[in-house]
Amino acid sequence: MNAVAAKAARVLDEAVSADAPVSAYGGLTMDEDVDRGDLGQIWQRARARLKASVGDDAFNSWFQRLEMEEILDDVAHLSVPTKFLCSWIESKYVERILACIREEDSTVTRLHLTVRINGQARPRLHPQGEASEDIAPPPPPRIMPVPQQSPRLDALSGSALDPRLTFETFVPGKANEIALGVAKQVASAAMRKTVTFNPVYIHSTVGLGKSHLLNAVAWAAGKADPGLNIVYLTADHFMYHFISAVQRQSAIAFKEWLRRIDLLLIDDMQFLQGKSATEFGHNLSALLSGAKQVVVAGDAPPRDLDMIDERVRSRLSGGLVVPIVTFDFDLRRAIVARRAEMAVQRFPGVHFPGPVIDFIAHAVVSHGRDLDGAVNRLVAANQLTNEAITVQLAERTLADLMRIREVRRVRIEDILKLVSKHFKVPRNDLLSSRRSREVVRPRQIAMYLAKSLTSRSLPEIGRRFGGRDHTTVLHSVRKVEQMMKDDSDLQQEIELLKKMLEE
Repeated sequence: MNAVAAKAARVLDEAVSADAPVSAYGGLTMDEDVDRGDLGQIWQRARARLKASVGDDAFNSWFQRLEMEEILDDVAHLSVPTKFLCSWIESKYVERILACIREEDSTVTRLHLTVRINGQARPRLHPQGEASEDIAPPPPPRIMPVPQQSPRLDALSGSALDPRLTFETFVPGKANEIALGVAKQVASAAMRKTVTFNPVYIHSTVGLGKSHLLNAVAWAAGKADPGLNIVYLTADHFMYHFISAVQRQSAIAFKEWLRRIDLLLIDDMQFLQGKSATEFGHNLSALLSGAKQVVVAGDAPPRDLDMIDERVRSRLSGGLVVPIVTFDFDLRRAIVARRAEMAVQRFPGVHFPGPVIDFIAHAVVSHGRDLDGAVNRLVAANQLTNEAITVQLAERTLADLMRIREVRRVRIEDILKLVSKHFKVPRNDLLSSRRSREVVRPRQIAMYLAKSLTSRSLPEIGRRFGGRDHTTVLHSVRKVEQMMKDDSDLQQEIELLKKMLEE
């Protein structure tokens, strides 16, 4: 039994044996003519099945606040806190939720979703013939039958959005003001069902806000018009589900689904490769021809995406290409100040003096995630030790983040360029399948440098080197390590390359 199945089994066993109050299942109240304890257990087990099916991240994003109100006849009545969430679940997850509930109660054939009023669960939905003295009867429910003979494509759910990543939490500055303006314009145009720049391509190094902007566009457009068909996908997600669709012989349905999207947001474009990249290119052309909006994010400009088909690079370059550059001190300080303000709201006793905020902005110069991490560390230190947040505490707590300032961040693109120049091997040959000695050895050295000087995983490095398997990368790393032990000249040559990359 795999880990997910085992976890699901444990959760289900706990659900069956738990003697928790009915109110723990959300929105349930005792009633004389309905056994609410049984209903509570049905919903708890169905939630466990749903969580095992979609994963923790998607469950926490979309289903954590989903509650079952009651089951009347063959209809399960569920509620959510917002109209946007209701619309999103209706359009993406109905079949999966219904399947989980039917595993526990086979009499259920339909779902009915409602929006809770003022954050509170609506009163019990009365069967026909019952009246409520205080609450007017609800409007006729919009019943969603089980889809018949529809392909089961997990990709229809897209990737989970982070509710924290909105325009309101994005900190603007000179480094990102153009990208922010374009993102807001795209969201505004999507609300009006128009298209401005298409496609939009946002690129930067890691941790500068690309994913934040894509999430913010999706939230802003979706909240303004819940009827929009908005899909946010990471490149890995796209690749996995396209391959799954081909294996299930449902590729045509997958393509049709893509063409029905009003706003498509693709993240981590640099990881798209092979047939998935070609398929994305075909669908990108169809989306653009149909005046649909596409926003893409990657860690390099389109021209530097060596894994992507030339036609796709050309289409992306032909749109609006927007960079986000390295943060300056003013923006870093603004980010730290905003995160500190949010921390104070969560922990009222916490106080960030101005000199501490200045110190973090000066000392942590890598990227936005490290700035967030610096604030979180200081809050944790304060809460665990009751020590006031001071510059001295920051110096001790953030020592490893501060060291990043001394070493230049190295990208795989930098390694490819330097190795190509140093060994006089065309860059495309390093990414090709050529096996001649004059190509294999520089390629292995480049993989070794990528593993030594970047935070990329072995599978990620393999993808960037022509779509190779992670075992190939591991073999190359070990091969170079052994050659360095046997050949001191080669060791000095590679150390020189490291210094050149880090300067």
